[in-house]
Amino acid sequence: MTGPDEASGETAEPQGGKKRGTRRFPLWTRDTARPEGGGRAAPGDAPAPARQWPLISVLAVTGLGLLLTAFDVFRVGTMLVGLALIGGAVLRWVLPGVGMLAVRSRFTDMLTYGLLGLVIVLLAMMAQPDPWLRIPFLQDTLHFTVR
Repeated sequence: MTGPDEASGETAEPQGGKKRGTRRFPLWTRDTARPEGGGRAAPGDAPAPARQWPLISVLAVTGLGLLLTAFDVFRVGTMLVGLALIGGAVLRWVLPGVGMLAVRSRFTDMLTYGLLGLVIVLLAMMAQPDPWLRIPFLQDTLHFTVR
């Protein structure tokens, strides 16, 4: 039977294989590609935590930051969360295989982890009371909008 399959846009070959009859993308995705660098960070015979050490290290630093935040060391804890994300961006850049830390392409992961980490660190440094970092135009903008 040869002829187009209307749901997927594929034509059946006489041998039973399917050949795409159109250049359009299929309506339903049948499979997804692993992210670049999404392989194991350790050999397959290593225990599961050792294979995922990049993700576990980022989660451990994030957990420590959240614990410090819960114990009222807000600024240091929040900065640790941001630094964990920046560390995840560095690991994603340096290592060829980072396991489940790889979510998207290498560039997108690095950009996302790095920017979010930087914003969290900057916001933690500008938090009141007694900010460690003052950006004058932000204060002027706030006084301009709130009268």
